[in-house]
Formats: sequence, C-alpha cells, structure tokens
Amino acid sequence: MSTESRVLHPAFRQKIMSAEQAAAHIMPGDNVGMSGFTGSGHPKVVPVELAKRIEATHARGEAFRISVWTGASTAPELDGALAKVNGIEMRLPYQSDPVCRQKINEGTMQYADIHLSHVAQHVWFGFYGKLNVAIIEVTAILEDGSLVPSTAIGNNKTWLDQADKVILEVNSHQSMHLHGMHDVYYGTQVPPHRLPIPMTHSDNRIGVPYLQVDPAKVVAVVETNSSDRNTDFTAPDAESEQIAAHLVEFFQHEVKLGRLPRSLLPLQSGVGNIANAVLAGLNKSSFENMTAYTEVLQDGMLDMIASGKLRHASATAVSLSKKGLKYFEDNIEQLRSKILLRPQEISNHPELIRRLGTLSMNGMIEADIYGNVNSTHIMGTRIMNGIGGSGDFARNAYISVFMTPSIAKGGNISCIVPMVSHVDHTEHDVQVLVTEQGLADLRGLAPKARAKLVIEKCAHPSFKDQLTDYYERSLRESPGKHTPHILTEALSWHQRFEETGSMKRG
Repeated sequence: MSTESRVLHPAFRQKIMSAEQAAAHIMPGDNVGMSGFTGSGHPKVVPVELAKRIEATHARGEAFRISVWTGASTAPELDGALAKVNGIEMRLPYQSDPVCRQKINEGTMQYADIHLSHVAQHVWFGFYGKLNVAIIEVTAILEDGSLVPSTAIGNNKTWLDQADKVILEVNSHQSMHLHGMHDVYYGTQVPPHRLPIPMTHSDNRIGVPYLQVDPAKVVAVVETNSSDRNTDFTAPDAESEQIAAHLVEFFQHEVKLGRLPRSLLPLQSGVGNIANAVLAGLNKSSFENMTAYTEVLQDGMLDMIASGKLRHASATAVSLSKKGLKYFEDNIEQLRSKILLRPQEISNHPELIRRLGTLSMNGMIEADIYGNVNSTHIMGTRIMNGIGGSGDFARNAYISVFMTPSIAKGGNISCIVPMVSHVDHTEHDVQVLVTEQGLADLRGLAPKARAKLVIEKCAHPSFKDQLTDYYERSLRESPGKHTPHILTEALSWHQRFEETGSMKRG
C-alpha cells in the first residue's frame, strides 16, 4: 500500500490528528453515527481510542456511555471494543457482535432492532434525537473536498448531513479503484416534499460517485491503513446444497409457467453460509444474465459475476472472505462496471424493491406451521442479531423466500414449530419456506392448507409426527377456528427445550 497521504484538500489536511485526539471530540451521552455495514467500511481506530478513554473514565468512577448508530453490524474494534468497557448505552439498528449480544441480553445495553430502510429517514425526522458526532471511514478526500466512500456506504450520507461534528478516517488500505463504484443519491426528501426515486432498473445510476460534507463540521481527520473484517465462509454442506437445489427447481418451474423471465428478476440474498450456498446453486444452474439488487455483496455473488452468470449487482456494502477480497482487489477495475454501492436508504427502499420485483431470499431461526417467521430471537427472548433488511425485502418482494435447516442443536430443536416464539415476519409477508426437506409454496393458501403443506414439505422426519399430532388435535379442540391452535401447548416446544434440552416429547 502507498504511504502517500490521501487527504488531498488543504483545509482537511490541517485537521489531521491522532485517533486519540479525534476521540476526545466525543462526549458522554453523545449520539454517535458510525460507518460500517456487515464488517465493511467501519472506522478502525477512533472507536478503539474512545474505548480506552471510556475505560479510564469509568476507572475514576465517572460515567461515560454513548449511543451508537450504524448501518448494520461492524467489527470487534468498534462494537466489541466499546461493549467490553460498557461504553454503549443504546445500539441501533443491527449488530452481530458476541459481546454486544451478551450485554443486550443481560440488560446492560439497550438495543433498538429496526428495519434498515427506516433508519436514515427516522433520523431525518428527528425520532431518535440529535446526532452529535459522525465517525466515517472513507477511501480518500479529493482536491475539491468530496469524499470517496469505502467498501460500505450504509447510512453515511445521513450521518454526514445530520451530525454536528464529523470525524473522518481516511483508510489507505482500501483501493483507490473504488472511486467510481458508488452511486450516492441526494434527491430524497422528507414528507410532504418527497418525489419518486428515478430508478427503473437495478443498474441505473441516479446519483454521484462521492459523499459530500460541510468542511466546517469536520473536526478531525485520521489517517489509517487497516483491513475490513473479512469473514471466511464454510463450504456448502449437504443440507445447504439441498436447500439451494429446491430453490433452483422452484425458480425453473416459475419460468416454465411464465411467472418469471428466463434471466429471473433481481436477486436479494441475506448473509451467511446458507445464502452463499444458494447463490452457488444458482451459479451452477442454467440461468444466465442475472442481476442483483441487495444489501451486501458476498462471495457467492462475486463468484456469479466472475462466471458471467450475474451481469450486475447493486448493494450497499461489499463483505467478503479473504479469498474473495483478493479476487475483488485484483479485478476491481473490471468489477467497477458490474457493481454499484448505494446508501442503504436506496438499497433497501420499499418503493424500489417493489418496482424492480426482487426475489428475496433470507435466513430464519424458525417458522411455524402457518408461515410466521422468527429471524431474530432464540427461544423468544434472547436476541441473536436483528431483523436487518429482511423485512424491507420480504414485504415488498416479487417473491419472498425464507430458508433454514429443518433442525438445530444436534436434532434437539425443530426449526418448524407450532407457533414461533417471536414474530418478525408475519404469514402475510412469507410466500415460500425452504428447508433441506423440501419447499412449501404458500402463495394463495389459507392457514389450514398452509399448515398441512409446511409440515409435509419442510419438517424434519423426527418431528413430523409430533407436528401432525399437534395440528390434528388443534382442529378437534378448536373447531371452526380460522387458525387452529391449542394455546396451552403452542409454545410448549420451546418451554420443553429450556427445561430438558430437547423439543422432542419424552
């Protein structure tokens, strides 16, 4: 990496300082907007120095906590560092850090789990109070003062616009060839002044390739050279490959019936190993000339671009394994014409998701026999990560798909249950459920027909009889009911697991 400064604007050069000095601009009680989305583009050094300052303050018996607002999950040097020193009072809108999760579930950190499309506009509306400070990673500051974004945009546009004070981390580890890969739309307004967003295809450019900031608000510029959090993905296992096969077969059937074009509609994929396995399945399929309109571009989509199967991908962040990152960096000049990174208020915008007709594919923790989905909570009470953007896409997609292995914890948990212990996506937003056992197409079905199909197609054999017994008894014990349940038993599966370590009946 070049050691030449990427701070090219004279006024910003005068504000270069150490991370420790920059962190001193953050006060107890501040609301702090930080860059970062799924381990990419987060500030790397100022949060660490802030954590040290908070720890020293606590050691003196003084209170020092802040509220942290991001695009989505970040990394240990942000969420982890601040959580370890009990420096976070409130966290929103999405996290995946184990220390944060522990603090949230033990009640020492407040957490607001929010649809990702809502965050920027709610800040503009003033719903969360004043944004005091923004800490934003950028790739460079150009001669005219414009900012070359990093590997994630997330809510950075809003943080830069709304914050009283701005701290910029200029990360020379990020490739300067990122310049031109971004599309930042500055046309959003608040009601009653909103206008339609001028996008009709997922590869449309509607903005500018840089971020803007009022130089008077910038109080510090910190130069860094650090990598993103690069998460390696496991090779697809048999279950994931079977889920992928069911989905590919379903899409092929939809094409045959004339309900999907041969190139499909823009793909949206959640994060993780199953999502990458599904994308690998699509990459091996007969589909050609596909596109993506999603939140995060992971290895699976990068492989599809490399093979020529995926013509173009629109996202708000690039989150790759070490192997994927090397390919990305080695081929970034060619990839710049195939990838667009946008603010998450655009990547997750319901208006655009519905207009483009995305195929939404997201993971879940559990589903019930009527099609309600829990994607955030373990046993109803313990947060895992958060809803992220799955709700933005599921409610507005052309087809909404949720997928999971049918069992967990060595077969002691059924991921298909009588009633979910927490609802993130109601049956009204769930069209297709997929496990390695099969695929249930729930479109146009009433609750009783849904229940039969979900049990038949998605439940694991070791729980199928138990689910069938519950459903048949619910029909007898609550006759005439639109959605039959035995209320005294509906959540007994979760209670049994908490008490015995298994959902199976003794």
